[in-house]
Amino acid sequence: MLIKTGDRVLFQGDSITDTHRDRINDTLGIGYAYIASSLFSSLYPEKGVCFINRGISGNRVRDLEARWDEDCLDLKPNVLSIMIGINDCWKKYSLNDPVSIESYHSGYKRLLARVKESTPDTKLILLEPFLVPTLPEQKVWREDLDPKIQAVRELAREFGALHVPLDGLFAAACAKREPGYWAPDGVHPSPAGHGLIARAYLEAVGVYL
Repeated sequence: MLIKTGDRVLFQGDSITDTHRDRINDTLGIGYAYIASSLFSSLYPEKGVCFINRGISGNRVRDLEARWDEDCLDLKPNVLSIMIGINDCWKKYSLNDPVSIESYHSGYKRLLARVKESTPDTKLILLEPFLVPTLPEQKVWREDLDPKIQAVRELAREFGALHVPLDGLFAAACAKREPGYWAPDGVHPSPAGHGLIARAYLEAVGVYL
């Protein structure tokens, strides 16, 4: 099992990770981070694992870079999971503010390199961004998002990180129910969508429900 007794486990990302977490009381929100940590803690209470959520809604790779010291390196996580990238795609279409694949890849790589330099033993989990188009106009997003998904896969190989193939998992799930069941706006998961991510995360760390 990837997560060991006494580990500090950090979730990083955007709104999909944030899920309205309470900053004052340092809660985990109401999404996959909360579900995964709750299930893990119920199964292994003796391990005394500390789960932390530092996802922030609207973030892109550049935003993670700007807060990486305070919200990652200073916390010295034993296990770090990152899900970032859908806003690097979405804002091209919603705000005409694109992020090139080169910028996304290089920025993401700097994040991982800084972790390995600061705490070499930190175990990395990279959850790829995903899209389940619920509107016809979202289908064109694939031209921008797919190269970013490939970048995450390449970085997982380069840094020896666990990789969670969420885009493929959601695509497979959409064969069972329509996209809106999993993510009503194509991006933000429903409760079932968050459950899908939580299960994938737990299986990646070696917990099978």
